[in-house]
Amino acid sequence: MSEALLSFNKLSIHLGGREILSPTSFDVKRGEFVCVIGPSGCGKTTLLRAGAGFVAPSAGQVLKQGRVVTGPSREVAFVFQDYGRALLPWRTVAANVSLALEAAKVPTDQRAARIAKVLATVGLTAHALKFPAQLSGGMQQRVQIARCLAQEPALMMMDEPFGALDAMTREGLQDELARLVREQGLTVMFVTHDLEEAIYLGDRVFALRANPTADKPSLAAMIEVNIPRPRNQLETKEHPEFLRLRRELYHYLGHQ
Repeated sequence: MSEALLSFNKLSIHLGGREILSPTSFDVKRGEFVCVIGPSGCGKTTLLRAGAGFVAPSAGQVLKQGRVVTGPSREVAFVFQDYGRALLPWRTVAANVSLALEAAKVPTDQRAARIAKVLATVGLTAHALKFPAQLSGGMQQRVQIARCLAQEPALMMMDEPFGALDAMTREGLQDELARLVREQGLTVMFVTHDLEEAIYLGDRVFALRANPTADKPSLAAMIEVNIPRPRNQLETKEHPEFLRLRRELYHYLGHQ
């Protein structure tokens, strides 16, 4: 995991006359799972959107494989927290996944096989002809993830994708996502308010602070998560290193 897939080079973003992100620099390595935490309003989602090309930097730049990011790319898939709005209610599960293939102009005769493959990957084969309203929240989020996988992205940006789900569903999807990342070699940037989720999923955890200044820039800490994989919801969360990291990172969720 030595090659930088995405690089933030002194990235600064101002919105509405306010500095959301002060000059921020770091790399996301190919095949790495990076989690971003911090208090509300610290710029986590803005950072993610800048990396995806949805938000233009006020200063500095974002590089993907050494090239300046100037707008959205099919190589970058974005998973939103609000899965209900991300899916088209009048389309079936299969037809929602097909949106990614239609946008990429994949020939019609090739779509069915690719849709079937990604639905099998996320365990939704039996629900291909159902509509979003017929699915649970966790299943709807699986559809959104399947649609992103259909793009065959190099990088997945995930903005609190499990934040609205109950604890049991969230844990199941965390393990499912970890499996997909491991099997498909995905690179992930993952925003969350849940400290335990960040440590459980991440190779590294980046902590942002609210109200950055020259003395205290947006990026407050970069923490390596040296906990063996695959991880387990019970044993990993009782691991001494997990508990140590939780204590070390806890104060970054408060205002500084």
